Amino acid sequence: MDNRNINYVPPQQPSKSAAGMATLFATFFHIGLFTIGGGYAMIPLIEAKVVDEKQWISREDLLDLMAVAQSCPGIFAVNIAIFIGYKIRGVAGALMSTIGCIMPSFMIILAIALFFRQFQDNVWVSRAFRGIRPCVVALIAAPTFKMAKTAHIGWTNVWIPALGAFLIWMFGVSPIWVILAAGLGGYLYGKLIDLTHTQQPSH
Repeated sequence: MDNRNINYVPPQQPSKSAAGMATLFATFFHIGLFTIGGGYAMIPLIEAKVVDEKQWISREDLLDLMAVAQSCPGIFAVNIAIFIGYKIRGVAGALMSTIGCIMPSFMIILAIALFFRQFQDNVWVSRAFRGIRPCVVALIAAPTFKMAKTAHIGWTNVWIPALGAFLIWMFGVSPIWVILAAGLGGYLYGKLIDLTHTQQPSH
């Protein structure tokens, strides 16, 4: 029996009405507006808004969608918005969540591009960015540890992400090969478990 969602409350998903789509758009607009540091830095906001506050999807579903979004080509932030929106409200939901997610970045980057030359050499701006960079690392690291807990990473399987990170860092192995190898390994391990259960004598 799979009891991973035993404490999960069924989602109160937005309706298909204009108001429901507006709620979906506003939620991802808020996520995109306050995300600093790229797609991975938005994970805590997505978890807080979509999982904890709105309860549209479970934490396990979010982890699965993140794995798929990371495995697909394209920008992680856009991929995860598409997958979550589609899971919640199909094609219309994917459209609303994606537009909401990218709209703040588009407007802010457009404004910065228009006026960047005026302050790019400003000493205060340069110092501010030097302070922001370490903070971005923390924004990425924090959800990583939370995801590890959700994915039930323990002493028996911590070698898998550690080995993947080592291969990418030290030997420059493409993340694509790491993802494919992990997927194939998970599939073969599942088949081995099924075969073991099948061969066990019934009582």
